[in-house]
Amino acid sequence: MRVVLAIDGSISSARARDLVVGLPWPDGSSIRVVGVVEHGPALFGLPWIPVVPENAGAIEEDVVNRLTDALLAAEHEIARPALTVDHALLRGHAARAIVDEARTFGAELVVLGSRGHGGFETMFLGSTSAEVVDHAPCPVLVVRDTRIGSIVLAEDGSTGARDAAACVEEWPILATVPVTVVSVAEVAVPMGGATPGLYDQVMESYAESVDLARAEHREIALRRADRLARTGRAVQIEVRDGDAAAEIVTAAGERKTDLVVVGTRGHTGLTRMILGSVARKVLTHAPCSVLVVREGVRPEPAAAVSVEPSSPAG
Repeated sequence: MRVVLAIDGSISSARARDLVVGLPWPDGSSIRVVGVVEHGPALFGLPWIPVVPENAGAIEEDVVNRLTDALLAAEHEIARPALTVDHALLRGHAARAIVDEARTFGAELVVLGSRGHGGFETMFLGSTSAEVVDHAPCPVLVVRDTRIGSIVLAEDGSTGARDAAACVEEWPILATVPVTVVSVAEVAVPMGGATPGLYDQVMESYAESVDLARAEHREIALRRADRLARTGRAVQIEVRDGDAAAEIVTAAGERKTDLVVVGTRGHTGLTRMILGSVARKVLTHAPCSVLVVREGVRPEPAAAVSVEPSSPAG
């Protein structure tokens, strides 16, 4: 695999580094550790500044030195036989520099920590991790923990979900990790205000719609679980109903999972700000690491697996 690990010296990027250190990378993998020295106000950790400080040069030199030390230390910790590990000090807007480096490097995965802005600042400016997710030419793993011992895979039968599942099925670093396939039936709850008799009919129709949607999503989850079971790993399914993002996050929390894997069509800009997306909400609220796979950036299919399928638990 070809991987870009982005670090910035923060606690969150240290978790990303430690996760990369512990993952079972296949022989021949190449890992490039990158750090970005930002220009202008961002260099000083501010959204804007009225004037450039007199000691700006000294501040930048200190940032360069500390980031270089962090890059060298990470490269040393990750290094092992059969891996190629190097580092690069980049300059410019952090997210853009990481995305450009991933594209130039031919990365199959970008790994970075979850530190970012909050509240309204996130809505309008976006955090580095969210911006990288939006624009990277490959899947992005946003790290909140240092291990991956269990996975929740969000599955809705879409192309984006298929591409996300391909990573779980085909990547060696996830090959033995137990998976729970979660599929959420989203059925709008009827509004009140109808006459009693009519409202009873509406609620009866709603209940039937929920039953049909749950049956459909159970079938979707079972098909995915069957494919995953052929890799010889432990697989379960869980069908929920309600808001997809909220239910995926809840399932991850209840199961104390280490990683949520979710596909997305990759809405950006005003569309994302107003409508949001399941992946964006999961990325923001999940209590664990999140692997986001934008539609169209799935890995190349691996050779067919010959392990006999086992029966997934419901």
